[in-house]
Amino acid sequence: MDQGDSMRLSHFLTLQRGKSLFLPAHGRGKSLPNEIQSLLKGKPGVWDIPELPGFGAPTCFDGAVRDSQNKSAESLGAKKGWYGVNGATGLLQAALLAIAKPKDSVLMPRNVHKSIIHACVLGDINPIFFDLPFFDDRGHYFSPDYSWLKSVLEQIDRKIIKIAAVVITNPTYQGYSSDLKPLIKLIHSKGLPVLVDEAHGSYFSFSEGNKFPKSAISAGADLVVQSLHKSSIGLVQTAALWWQGRIVDPSIVDKSVALFQTTSTSSLLLASCEASITAWQTNKGRNRLRMIIKNAENISFKLRKAGLPILDNQDPLKLILHTSSVGINGINADSWFIDNGVVPELPEPGTITFCLGFSDHRGLISILKKKWNQLLSSNLDKDCYPPFPKPPFSLLACSEISCLSAFRAPSQMVTLDKADGRISSEMISPYPPGIPILLPGEKLDQERIDWMIYLRRFWPEQIPNEIMVVS
Repeated sequence: MDQGDSMRLSHFLTLQRGKSLFLPAHGRGKSLPNEIQSLLKGKPGVWDIPELPGFGAPTCFDGAVRDSQNKSAESLGAKKGWYGVNGATGLLQAALLAIAKPKDSVLMPRNVHKSIIHACVLGDINPIFFDLPFFDDRGHYFSPDYSWLKSVLEQIDRKIIKIAAVVITNPTYQGYSSDLKPLIKLIHSKGLPVLVDEAHGSYFSFSEGNKFPKSAISAGADLVVQSLHKSSIGLVQTAALWWQGRIVDPSIVDKSVALFQTTSTSSLLLASCEASITAWQTNKGRNRLRMIIKNAENISFKLRKAGLPILDNQDPLKLILHTSSVGINGINADSWFIDNGVVPELPEPGTITFCLGFSDHRGLISILKKKWNQLLSSNLDKDCYPPFPKPPFSLLACSEISCLSAFRAPSQMVTLDKADGRISSEMISPYPPGIPILLPGEKLDQERIDWMIYLRRFWPEQIPNEIMVVS
């Protein structure tokens, strides 16, 4: 990057463009913890220190960082914790490798994040996918309930598939969530450990007593990964991994975390991890969180009352605008909103998801009402209507060959319409949300190809016309 590029990047970072309804959840710094704001307002770089004696790092045996992790874990009801400085990604990968050995099979949902598949490649782990309930009016997966997961595990038993662990994603990017406690109890009855990707549900841990589903920690998951910038007030790249129970060996988790964390951890990000957890544990913090939730629920209620097609979910901090209910592709609507001063988080063909985060949103109701009416009268094409076709997946699905074998195999590029019967050597994963629709090792059939070609009509920049397949 030359000096001109650096100057343009710095300028972009200083822009205050429009209403920020995207992650990180601190709202462009407006709701960062006071301690972090003070650090950032001080002399530049004073917080940039190495692993000095007494300070330590996430996997050190002692030091301030280790003490802070243990204190945070105890405050949340977990037995042990690790801070992460390369997002939930690194900690999810560490957690998966801690519960599965090479060649093991792990049961996971179709809406698993692509970082889990990357871990399957790294650890030579075989993913066994289970399908999920699907909303064809918006094109979203929903979280499984007890009866759904029971059917999945019964089919695992009938097919005599040996699995080493189960992964659950809860809540989803769009804020759908299930009651995890009966699901985890069912999995534990099989003697299996449970890893929950709770990247978008960190604040559930501080909202016990509200009407939300229980956090994965209080529901009894063995390992829980939370993104502290997606669902708390941490800086980007901050995350935490929590351990409890007797099934998973914490010493293995410790070694796995060391595989995926830099040996030069950012002291600023570590401080942000601590601050984003402790901020909600004072009476003032909990009262503030209750008020944020109440205000978010009020925003959703009043927008619905005004006629905006806001969809139901379990996380009031995520607003799902059902653009395809009026024929508008959410991806096109996203570009329109940005050009008109509102910056959303997650555009998809059927919807736009706005992340309210933890900032004050006074005036947002009138802004979104006005923008919605302007959008309806705009010249955007109205050619994207539900229902969306259900993904052509069976309740259980295995790859043809391992992710690692496909990743390393000699490969060639073919057009999508010529890929019938071929084995993919790459992952196709629209980002965001980062949910794979095809992964290395899966065999393509015409039904899958037709589905992907259909999706290309609405998602042309995310789903390629050519893919890499095993030669």
